[in-house]
Amino acid sequence: MFITFEGPEGSGKSTQIKLLAQWLRERGYAVIVTREPGGTTIGDQIRHVLHDVENTAMVSTAEILLYSASRAQLVEQLIRPNLDKPNTIILCDRYFDSTLAYQGYGRGLDLAQLQTITHFATAGLKPAITFLLDIDVVRGIARRVDNDEEMNRLDLESVAFHERVRQGYHTLAQSEPDRWRWVDADRPITAVHDDLITQLAAIL
Repeated sequence: MFITFEGPEGSGKSTQIKLLAQWLRERGYAVIVTREPGGTTIGDQIRHVLHDVENTAMVSTAEILLYSASRAQLVEQLIRPNLDKPNTIILCDRYFDSTLAYQGYGRGLDLAQLQTITHFATAGLKPAITFLLDIDVVRGIARRVDNDEEMNRLDLESVAFHERVRQGYHTLAQSEPDRWRWVDADRPITAVHDDLITQLAAIL
């Protein structure tokens, strides 16, 4: 099963994926944890370029193509080879919905074109379930600052940009309610973890 995690900056995706992976392994599942951009040697090199705060001259079209290149490598090298293995669950920190939210709703790029590029990069591979860890953008960014986390190029965008991204996520989730599961991420780590366990246990 392929499960993705989406949400605004500071929503705690990485923390929750780590906890959920441990919970699943304790129950006998083989768990693969990966992320976007990155997840492969080539993808991690692309990630460095995308997140480097010095790359302020990067245009939106180059940005989407770099994200898609990393995604294509991840799908073919890691996700597809493990997708049909018995008792295996793949947890991915971001996937193509991030492109639609950030480059589509955030940057204002044409959604139809983004979907065409995304379909090409993934050969149409969709996750079975996508968890939206939702949080107010100001609260989320403040979390990252308070935790002294490294801020990447997209983190430093305006609050208005991040508000558009968050609203984009809401729109995406509403358009595919069978795939998306909403989680209030503005709670203690244990409360969010318990919510994810409850929802995932019902699915499994």
